[in-house]
Amino acid sequence: MIGEEAGFVRAVRVAGPGREFLPTTEPVDIVVADGRIADIAPTGNLRPTGFVVDGEGGWLLPGLWDHHVHVLQWALAADRVALGEVANARDAAAIMALAPETDGRRIGTGFRDGLWPDSPSLDVLDAATGGVPTYLINADVHSVWMNTAAFRREGFELVASGVVVEEDAFEISRRLNAVAPEVADAAVERMAHAAAARGVVGLVDLDMTWNDEPWQRRSARGFDALRVSYGTYPQDLDRAIAEGLRTGEPVRGSTNGLVRVGPLKAITDGSLGTRTAACAHHYPGEVGNHGLLTVPPDELVEMMTRATAAGLECAIHAIGDLANAHALDAYARTGAVGTIEHAQLVAHADIPRFARLGVAASVQPEHALDDRDMTDAIWAEQSAQPYPLRALADSGANLRFGSDAPVAPLDPWAAMASAVFRTRDGRDAWQPHQRVDIDTAIAASTAGGSTDAAEISPGAVADVVIVGADPLTADERSLRSMPVRTTLLAGRVTHGV
Repeated sequence: MIGEEAGFVRAVRVAGPGREFLPTTEPVDIVVADGRIADIAPTGNLRPTGFVVDGEGGWLLPGLWDHHVHVLQWALAADRVALGEVANARDAAAIMALAPETDGRRIGTGFRDGLWPDSPSLDVLDAATGGVPTYLINADVHSVWMNTAAFRREGFELVASGVVVEEDAFEISRRLNAVAPEVADAAVERMAHAAAARGVVGLVDLDMTWNDEPWQRRSARGFDALRVSYGTYPQDLDRAIAEGLRTGEPVRGSTNGLVRVGPLKAITDGSLGTRTAACAHHYPGEVGNHGLLTVPPDELVEMMTRATAAGLECAIHAIGDLANAHALDAYARTGAVGTIEHAQLVAHADIPRFARLGVAASVQPEHALDDRDMTDAIWAEQSAQPYPLRALADSGANLRFGSDAPVAPLDPWAAMASAVFRTRDGRDAWQPHQRVDIDTAIAASTAGGSTDAAEISPGAVADVVIVGADPLTADERSLRSMPVRTTLLAGRVTHGV
């Protein structure tokens, strides 16, 4: 039952990290005390205590994490028009013309125009949507297509394409996400329980706002469905330092320690979909366009130095190979601790630097399949390796998997399936030489990542998930649709029995 604290988990087979240390390959029983695993033994050898969770021969793994989520934007996406399957600009505009209004606006999300045969334009969207402010958020969140009424409402200068990019797009998203606290918190609560139903026990929240305030509020209200580590952005770095925020410390006012301060998040380039990821070679047909480096290297070093001195880890968004090289250089110069977020295109010479510098690669395997056709077209002339999961793993880098929700759905099983099989929907595997094994994928989906994975062992925190099939032998479809029976957070049931 939700909220019940388990004292005993009966008859489970361990499939995740830690199974090599168990006394048997047969089903085991686990004693849970004070939120931790107290003992493990072959089934029938331990006395049940307290509330018993019957695993019924299911497979037990460490609880899963999503290491990159825009929590509120993902939570609100459920009430926005989904545009992920739209094939061209005119169809997208026509769909938005029929969309319901929220607070006098129409909001769509998830369009991918990189391979559209036509281009977004102010005229096309105006003709379809008229005077109702209308916003279409790109799947990668790095651009927003708006009609004239939306430009006027936001006080932005009109552009012929109707598309604003990068910081302007982020500002529009911040405004669209500025809903009443009670609406926001209810949406986040629903999101958290949906995540727990997929075996998630924790996530990293990188919403583009001052996240300390809403998480103080949610924590004070008793939020207890997930562990949360929340990021801070450069515009709030001075405030974070002044208020004494340090990575790993509980949010102020926390009573359960589930919500903690996370990293400084800096976005240093654009994205593949908007052709703004900073790359060594120009984009096809766009001589001179190598993408956009949004934070100069010296400024990045200064920012990371200040964050590190204040006790904040770093999470540096870098998609193109040029941005990744600069981010790695900054880690080398500053000695900062943290991650590179995305690492979608990495020069071959830079791949070993992740492990050498101790920089984790926080990657989103579903993006590789979402973007495979765009990558083949838009990055065809790049010499670096796109989505180099296997290369990073083989070099000893710590992989941490995430979704970047709402860019992809918050579902670690989908991420694992994409990483292991590099395919979905029956298509041939894309760049199969970059597949990873299932053990690596599971470990990368836990709190510490692939080289510091959570384990099922005595003394470990009882953040665990019981699933209905063996993930070690599952095929691609079975892994994506993995049935989650029970999720325990520090021994407390957050999903299932």
